[in-house]
Amino acid sequence: MKIITSTDNTRFRALLKLAQSSRERKSAGLSLLDGVHLVTAYAEHVGPPAEIVLNRGAAENPEVCSLLAKLDSSPALLLSDALFRQLSSVATPTGIIAVVPTPQVAVPDRLSGASVWLEDIQDPGNVGSILRSAAAAGIETVCLSRHSVHAWSPRVLRAGMGAHFALRIIEGLDLQALAGVYSGTIVATALDRGMPVFDAVLTGDVALLFGNEGAGLTPGLAALAQQTVYIPMPGTAESLNVAAAAAVCLFERIRQQQA
Repeated sequence: MKIITSTDNTRFRALLKLAQSSRERKSAGLSLLDGVHLVTAYAEHVGPPAEIVLNRGAAENPEVCSLLAKLDSSPALLLSDALFRQLSSVATPTGIIAVVPTPQVAVPDRLSGASVWLEDIQDPGNVGSILRSAAAAGIETVCLSRHSVHAWSPRVLRAGMGAHFALRIIEGLDLQALAGVYSGTIVATALDRGMPVFDAVLTGDVALLFGNEGAGLTPGLAALAQQTVYIPMPGTAESLNVAAAAAVCLFERIRQQQA
């Protein structure tokens, strides 16, 4: 295991760029998984990470030690606590970060099955929460428009809690063009028009569309939907957070499937 204690170390500088720059992560095709839970999820669904980065306290963490025993084929670096904190995106690091290749999924010529489409959603927490709900609801594919937040950013990964590795995530899409090659029913979500989501048919091959936090779906994409649904809200709130709205729709689909 190589030990790094200096900020001038070439490998540390490269890791710091990955931690601080979305552009660098996209250019390098690499993502950082911060914490035992994410690294474990990756190992279980994908395999050994390309590299493991540890702090000196990692040896005192039983979870980290147990995980390392399963990842002995991955090269490891040991950083001083001060250097590790510069890489970590969490307030209280668990002492382990994995460097992994970012999965690259090609734009499909055809798309079928149930899926979730996210148009221009900007908040990493929202995207991560939606990915987590989609994975829990048995959805296999999530499609993001080219102006949505990067699905593999540290904050989205943290909010997703490992859901990334149970999904096929396709980024950078023209969702209007995708609608032309989708074989199922496209269902747009709106604030106050269409039919109540509890009256819509959400079973089978459906694409559930969710739009930007402030603006919702663009008119061009919304117009391509075969159904438009809204969530009835008898209370005083004007709207739901988009991640909460997605969870309602996804689990209404589960309810209908089990009815």
